Amino acid sequence: MPQLPRVIITDYLTDPDIERRVLGGSAEIVCLDARDSAALSGRLFDADVLICFHGVELNASLLNEAVRCVGVVRGGVGFNNIDLEAAGELGIVVCNVPDYGTEEVADHALMLILALARRLVPAVDSMRRGEWNVGVNHGAPRMRGQTLGVIGAGRIGSALILRAKVLGMRVVFFDPYLPRGFEKTLGVERVWTLEELLPQCQFLSIHCPLTDETRHMLNSKTLSQLPRGSYLVNTARGGIVEENALLAALDRGGVLAAALDVVEREPLTDNRLRQHPNLLLTPHCAFYSVESAPEMRTKAAEESLRLLKGESPRNPVNLSLLKNARLGRR
Repeated sequence: MPQLPRVIITDYLTDPDIERRVLGGSAEIVCLDARDSAALSGRLFDADVLICFHGVELNASLLNEAVRCVGVVRGGVGFNNIDLEAAGELGIVVCNVPDYGTEEVADHALMLILALARRLVPAVDSMRRGEWNVGVNHGAPRMRGQTLGVIGAGRIGSALILRAKVLGMRVVFFDPYLPRGFEKTLGVERVWTLEELLPQCQFLSIHCPLTDETRHMLNSKTLSQLPRGSYLVNTARGGIVEENALLAALDRGGVLAAALDVVEREPLTDNRLRQHPNLLLTPHCAFYSVESAPEMRTKAAEESLRLLKGESPRNPVNLSLLKNARLGRR
């Protein structure tokens, strides 16, 4: 009997029940349960397809070890933990799952916006201390008429825009990669530079990928362009916000409060962030719901099956870098 192709799941999963249902008898599935990239070294040489999540980085060295691999599927939206250029040079196509958690992340971002504005955590903490302080949310703004700036109006950014409109917020977005006129489909305003966007924002929510272009996009210079007393929410990637600059802006009051579901180094180790009184943190969980997690895994497995069959993937992200693709050679 010929040997089955091997799908290696690098991290996050130990029980691939969903993946088995999708792949059936088409592949052997191996879960490495790696906690970091070092734990993968020497273990990828017999992978035909890799599925990875956000717990490891697939760098050039590891990809070079995966000599049989035709494709990498990132079980999630972001793919900044995969060296796309190295994969392309090796002929490995990289794919993602861009549409599984749109509602969840948009809901989470809106929740954080409202929690900051309505002073939810100080109110809860006050009650737990046995107080009855009616003024705990002093300074909370009325949401109707407030300006929400959105960086990135893809699937998640657009979903947040629609939710914010229901609250009566004025929404302005910055996304230079969307076609002209896209703003008309959402019925909102658009600007073409970050410098135009930031001075207008009482609230700012980030929904763009982490790339060389967007890394530390929010830094001491750009954060200073926000109106004094503004609010910042990041459910995208931690590296988009320069954390030292954010802490300084919070201490000065330029940014009144911020909420982060993502940080530059995960899990969080920086107690300056953890303990800051004007910073609300959640542990990179915005993507999750009872429905979204199985959807993510199912779609990642389905993309893997297409790769194993030599079919064109639906969500490739490195085609412009792909040279002499391994897919279809066998």
